[in-house]
Amino acid sequence: MAAKARVDALRAEGRNIVDFTIGEPDFATPPHIVAAGVAALNGGQTRYTAATGTPALRRAIAAKLERENSLSYAIEQIVVGIGAKHIIYNAFAATLNEGDEVIIPTPFWVSYPDMVAINGGKPVIVGCDESSGFKLTAAALEKSITPRTRWLVLNTPNNPSGAVYSAGELKALCEVLMRHPHVWVMTDEIYEHFVYGGARHVSPLQVEPALAQRTLVINGVSKAYAMTGWRIGYGAGPLPLMKAIALLITQSTTCASGASQAAAVEALSGAQQCVAEGAALFAQRGERIVALVNAIDGIRCLAPDGAFYIFPSVQGLLGRATPQGKTLDNDVDVMMYLLEQAGVATIDGTSYGQPGYLRISFATSMEQIEQGCARIAEAVAALK
Repeated sequence: MAAKARVDALRAEGRNIVDFTIGEPDFATPPHIVAAGVAALNGGQTRYTAATGTPALRRAIAAKLERENSLSYAIEQIVVGIGAKHIIYNAFAATLNEGDEVIIPTPFWVSYPDMVAINGGKPVIVGCDESSGFKLTAAALEKSITPRTRWLVLNTPNNPSGAVYSAGELKALCEVLMRHPHVWVMTDEIYEHFVYGGARHVSPLQVEPALAQRTLVINGVSKAYAMTGWRIGYGAGPLPLMKAIALLITQSTTCASGASQAAAVEALSGAQQCVAEGAALFAQRGERIVALVNAIDGIRCLAPDGAFYIFPSVQGLLGRATPQGKTLDNDVDVMMYLLEQAGVATIDGTSYGQPGYLRISFATSMEQIEQGCARIAEAVAALK
């Protein structure tokens, strides 16, 4: 959000900015979903709904989880929120006491540690580097668990790295978790439909169903259906946890928009061709941006297995000087140089717990990808 605000400010000043900070699909919500939302408004669905979500949407979510993930939930075990972030925040609010620990592998979505800290918990950041594909290993997990550990947060496909955990990798992590029954699992699967090449999305509960009584599955319609502004996310988990989350919602936001929930029913239950088309488009863009970025001297990039971000290393640029004589000491310096010199907006890896990298979104047009990478190459060539 801060990066977007900076881009908007520069554009207001008349600067032409290629924006690679975007964390949402660049195409419109599919027409059949919009039509469902409009019909709901015209039909009078403008009042409060149940705090946990409408029965129709919770049934649609339960059917989706069964159909696509082979996970079985009663609708009482499902809570709808104002985006997936809303459910994550309330889960931490409902479960964390002062000093409770939450294991968060790097690179992480920027909100996880802050939401833990706001609710009195202690983020335990576990570094995962390129050698592991930016994925948590069983050994690293085992080493990080203490008697105060309350949660492990897993995000697959991952924002910002695009890493996708295989069934085997998840099985190894689950074997560790089975030895530590006090540790709960929060699995953020919001990018599940965007996987590329031979990668396949797998939920931890698909490989270890015995963890169901201490696992919270997080998902939503924002990414797959280009519905970020509709603000609908959901969680599925053990009934006592879901009741606690619902109680917090009743005393804070009350409920999600009724019309948005109606649109989400159509998204989950209606034609799914739009999801496949979006995934195919992102696959093409991802392949192109990886090739362009890897052709730039001093930058290297792993091809993402999922999501719509690349996470290139810019460590090869550190120590070089800009045309103005400033030395690039870290990834934040590189980010600012590309913004000011090239008019290309990216996000520093430090914000994701992984210094020396940049997050670049390819949720934008091929034209913008080509133009932005050409600008980056020109700016890098100007370094001394």
